[in-house]
Amino acid sequence: MSKSLKLLLTAATLTALGTAASAQVYGLGREALPEEVAAWDIDIRPDGLGLPEGSGSVLDGEDVFLERCASCHGDFAEGAGRWPPLAGGQGSLASEDPLKTIGSYWPYLSTVWDYVHRAMPFGDAQSLTDDEVYAITAFLLYMNDVVMDDEFVLSNENFTEIRLPNEDGFYMDDRAETELQPRSEEVCMTNCAESVEIVMRANVLDVTPEDAAAREARAAAASGAEATEEATTEEPAEDENAIDMELAEAGERLFRQCASCHQVGDSAQNRTGPILNGIVGREAGTVEGFRYSNPLQAAAEEGLVWTEDELHAVLENPRGYMRGTRMAFRGVGDEGDRAAIIEYLRTQD
Repeated sequence: MSKSLKLLLTAATLTALGTAASAQVYGLGREALPEEVAAWDIDIRPDGLGLPEGSGSVLDGEDVFLERCASCHGDFAEGAGRWPPLAGGQGSLASEDPLKTIGSYWPYLSTVWDYVHRAMPFGDAQSLTDDEVYAITAFLLYMNDVVMDDEFVLSNENFTEIRLPNEDGFYMDDRAETELQPRSEEVCMTNCAESVEIVMRANVLDVTPEDAAAREARAAAASGAEATEEATTEEPAEDENAIDMELAEAGERLFRQCASCHQVGDSAQNRTGPILNGIVGREAGTVEGFRYSNPLQAAAEEGLVWTEDELHAVLENPRGYMRGTRMAFRGVGDEGDRAAIIEYLRTQD
């Protein structure tokens, strides 16, 4: 018998054995019980299919989020350490450093509900009740400015009415039509540059090393500045309103915990919280273009002014200072740290 014939017979035999084996019943295992199937069948579709009955408010979600989620994702959903932020980033997707969050990138609210329900909190997955998941999802909508009312209640009845900002940014993969055709055309090999030349150099310190002449020039300039400073013997009159720059520098470092929601400086923009330029001594609720919570609007109408004492109070315990505001920050317990932050804010007038 030829070698090729033996191989054909072997292949046919294996095929026959496989067909016979597939028809056999081995008597192993059992059919899954309905409750076992239900334990796995927990996915939620964008059209709401699979959602359980339940509801949760923004304010309830704030409490649950601070207790169960903030240790990783920050009090404002801004992210803590290397854990991902869940809020912010609107308008950043086209930038060099996009921030992909629920409000800037995610397509469907069902993805938020499903992921929180299925995988969170980290290390204790599926320990949240359905109402707690609704509440956390409502809080995340609020922190991303998708809903603006802090009394908003999310439920299975109004769930499908909510649309995330980037839903239209997702579409079916059309690269075969939009990319394949241009790439299949003949490559242009005409009108190429005759030569290549350097048109710009990096001069950033510690990136491009300086030559000896540049180092000497910089050192001479620094020495001249020091000499001028030493020649000034007249001490200026002490101003009791002068800013303590050393304290302000410490406050600038401490302010980083606030910067995910509040911006300062010439290019500052309203984010989850309003810009804080000129906050010290300013009337509350007066930043143009920012939508304040109802409690803060009421306080502003009653004449609230952000004096240093008021800022100390709100920084120490934001949630206790004014119940119902969007500021879910845990607070700054150390009085010296609060003073430093306020001193830094004084430099932002």
